[in-house]
Amino acid sequence: MKRIAVLTSGGDCSGMNAAIKGVVVECFMNNVEVVAVREGYKGLVNGNCEKIDFKVVEDAVQKGGTFLMTSRYPQFKEEHVFKKALDVIAENRIEGLVVIGGNGSMKGAEKLYKAGVPVVGIPASIDNDIYGTDIALGVDTALNVIIQALDIIRYTASSHGRVFVVETMGRKCGYLAATSALASGADAVLIPEVKFDVDSIIRRLEKEHKTGKTYSIVIVSEGTRATGEVLGKLEDAGFDTRMTVLGHIQRGGSPTVFDRLLAFRFAAKAIKSLLEGKYGYMVGLNRSRTTCTSIEKVVTHKRGIEDKNLLQFAKKKSR
Repeated sequence: MKRIAVLTSGGDCSGMNAAIKGVVVECFMNNVEVVAVREGYKGLVNGNCEKIDFKVVEDAVQKGGTFLMTSRYPQFKEEHVFKKALDVIAENRIEGLVVIGGNGSMKGAEKLYKAGVPVVGIPASIDNDIYGTDIALGVDTALNVIIQALDIIRYTASSHGRVFVVETMGRKCGYLAATSALASGADAVLIPEVKFDVDSIIRRLEKEHKTGKTYSIVIVSEGTRATGEVLGKLEDAGFDTRMTVLGHIQRGGSPTVFDRLLAFRFAAKAIKSLLEGKYGYMVGLNRSRTTCTSIEKVVTHKRGIEDKNLLQFAKKKSR
């Protein structure tokens, strides 16, 4: 294998650029050319490909997002569109492909693999909801950004004696909300995986404030769709309440040391797998070791919060 392509797909996250550099470095060490595909699967279909080398990635490690750009491209499911991607792969003499992205990206990778394209995936999603890895690229940086924001919010909450409702990302997985709540010492947390009782939370906060507590932080995962309900009921109960939606700042800026090292480990494993003829897999980190899980298994299984202690904490803080 002498020509490997790399693309980033789906939502961006910190660590993607480091993973791209890792791919370039590993390929260089094995005398393999690297073809960069810009704009994810959309770029693959449109032939937006170019050969890259060290000059392009020399200052990529510390940058957030992805310099290759990304896209959400549901049209990739359509056969006539997908065929264009296969034609581009053949025209560019691409012998292997590294896909960096989340669940949707892995589904695209599986489709390519079933069509005969040697593919290896690298998990990248701040939600940490990808099966086959304990943690994905971008999660650690996102958590650090959330904690920094919560620490700042706490100053204002304590200064004014307010209750702050803070919404985190996490469509179907409450990992970010639960983990940041535990790490920041939040007073309540609502996540999709745990049944919550807003009225019970308010009664508890009222009791705590009557015994001397002056402010509170309530974290809500966006997947619960409960932010408005929590805010309204807190105001009805007489609390001086403010809401903060952290939004896309959670996708992070400069990646943490953990995410940078994880990116290089994933890239090394991915290139090694391709060169050894091991295709149709996603690399991951399980019990501190880099592993490979079949992409078919990744896309047919769901991953939620697997830490029982974290779930138990969320249950206590959800009522």
